[in-house]
Amino acid sequence: MKRYSAFAIAREAFRQHSGWQRAWASPEPRNHYDIVIVGAGGHGLATAYYLGKRFGLTNVAVIEKGWLGGGNTGRNTTIIRSNYLQDPSAALYEKSRALFETLSQDLNYNIMFSPRGVMMLAQTEHEKRGYLRTERANALQGVDTRFIQPSEVKRLVPIINIHGPRYPVLGALWQERAGTARHDAVAWGLARACSAMGMHVIEQCAVTGVESANGAVSAVNTTKGRITCGKLGIVVAGHSGALADMAGFRLPIESVALQALVSEPIKPCMDVVVMANTVHGYLSQSDKGEMVIGGGADGFNNYTQRGSWQHVEETVRALVETFPMISRLKMLRQWGGIVDMTGDRSPILSKTPLDNCFINCGWGTGGFKATPGSGWAMAELMARGHSPLTDAFSLNRFREGRFIDESVAAGVAH
Repeated sequence: MKRYSAFAIAREAFRQHSGWQRAWASPEPRNHYDIVIVGAGGHGLATAYYLGKRFGLTNVAVIEKGWLGGGNTGRNTTIIRSNYLQDPSAALYEKSRALFETLSQDLNYNIMFSPRGVMMLAQTEHEKRGYLRTERANALQGVDTRFIQPSEVKRLVPIINIHGPRYPVLGALWQERAGTARHDAVAWGLARACSAMGMHVIEQCAVTGVESANGAVSAVNTTKGRITCGKLGIVVAGHSGALADMAGFRLPIESVALQALVSEPIKPCMDVVVMANTVHGYLSQSDKGEMVIGGGADGFNNYTQRGSWQHVEETVRALVETFPMISRLKMLRQWGGIVDMTGDRSPILSKTPLDNCFINCGWGTGGFKATPGSGWAMAELMARGHSPLTDAFSLNRFREGRFIDESVAAGVAH
C-alpha cells in the first residue's frame, strides 16, 4: 500500500494521476478463514482492523451483502461525542472519541475529523437538572464536559434564538472536544488498511445461512459459496435479528428507521453541533455548507431506507422556533437508515449461545460515534474471549436485569 502524502499528490499531478492504486482489493472469497465478519460497515471494518493491528490476526474476511459502507455508516449525521451518563457507556464512547482524534494518522487516510464541539440544549427545568447530573457523572468518569449558560450558548451559536416562546434555552451541556467526521471516509480508510494487511473485503456477498457443529459455528453459506471459519462476528446493525435467527438464537432488539435530511448549501453560519432534545431535533453544518438536520427514530418497526415527508415536517417544525433561519432553506436530499434498538438503549457486544460466534448490535441511533471504540473492544473480545469494555454489554444483562439505561443520555437520536 502506497502512503498518501502531499508529495504523492504532487507526483501524481505530473503523471495525470495515473499511478494511484485501488484503495482496497476486490478478491473472490477463499474456502476458509480463521475469522469471518459479516458486515462491512464502520463497526465491522474497525473490528477487522484492530484484529490485525492489535493481535496480528489477518486471515480475516469481511463480507457485505451490498456495497462497502452502504448501510448505516453512510446514512448517519456524523456526530461524535462521549458525554453519556452510565459508567460503561462513558468508557466505551470516550475510548472511541479518543481514537477518532488520531485515526487519520493511524490509517494514513483523512477522515476529516472536526472537534468542533457538541452542545445539548436544556430547554426545560427537568432537562437542565438532568444535564447537571450528567456533568457531574462525566467529571467522575474523566470525560471533559461542562454545563454552560444561555449567554455562552448564544456566543457559540449566533444564529440561535434563546428566547423561544415555548422552549427558551436555559443552558446546554457542552463537550468541546466532541465533533464530527466524514462517515464515508471512515469506512474507506478502514477498508484500505484492512486490505493492506492481507484481509479480504468481499462486497455483493449476502449470507444465506450459518452452519454449526458440536454447538460451535463452523461455516457461513453465502451467495458466493460456502465459507468455513473458526470464528464468526455478526455486525449488521438493523439486520442483526435476521442473522441471529440463522445462527439459532434470538435478540432483544427491534428495528426501526432513522431519518435525516440536508439543506441546500449556504455560507458558513454555525461551527458547532447543536442537539435540541426537548423539541426533538439536531443541527450542524457540513464542510460543503449544507445544514444537516435530524430528529427521532420512526415510531413503528420497519426496514425502509427511504425518507418521508412526515419526518421533514415534524423535524423542521420542531427546530424552526430555535433556529428561525431554517424556515427559508430548501431541502437538498433526505435519507433513512435501519437502526436496531434495545430496551435500555445501550448496545450489545457479546458472545452468543453459539460458541465462537460474537454479536455487535443494538447501537440504536448512536452507532457512528462508537466506530473505532466498538472495533477495538470487539476485536479484543473475539481474540481473547474477554474485553473490559464489553463486560457490561453482554447478552446476559437482559436475563439478569443489569440494564444500562441510556434513554436520556442517548438524546433525541444519539
